[in-house]
This record gives sequence, C-alpha cells and structure tokens, in this order.
Amino acid sequence: MDAAVPADNTVTLDRIPAGTLARITRIQGDKGLARRLLGLGLRVGSEISVLQQRRRGVVVASAGTRVALGSSVADKLLMQPLDP
Repeated sequence: MDAAVPADNTVTLDRIPAGTLARITRIQGDKGLARRLLGLGLRVGSEISVLQQRRRGVVVASAGTRVALGSSVADKLLMQPLDP
C-alpha cells in the first residue's frame, strides 16, 4: 500500500504520524468493533490527537482521555487529517 494520502484525504490511523490531529470518518469493522470503540469514547466524527505511533499500535487522545489501540484496530479506522 502506498504511504501517500489518497485523493479523498482519508488514511488509516496506523499511517498517521504522532502529533497529528484527525477525525474518524469510517470504521471498517463489524458492529462489535464499533461498539467497543464507542465504549472508549471513539465514534465516527470524533476528533483525536495521535500521541504515539508504536510498532504494534497507536496511542491517541480524545476528549481528555488517552486510549491505546492495537494495530488490528488502528488499520480499520479511516481518518481525515485536520489542518492545524
């Protein structure tokens, strides 16, 4: 997969660098995944800040809460990077 941002400006969470602000535009998973993310305060439309990119996951902040997501979840979240 190419590392460039597609024309529609969406990219998976696992490809967004630390320090970037982004919005969740789509969850590519089943209802169970969407429900688990909702329990963590993450839903389509949520703005998050990427705090750390780790080898097997990512740490994000949303609404004052820090959440660590594994790579299997991060690659199912389509994000739209936001301009600073």
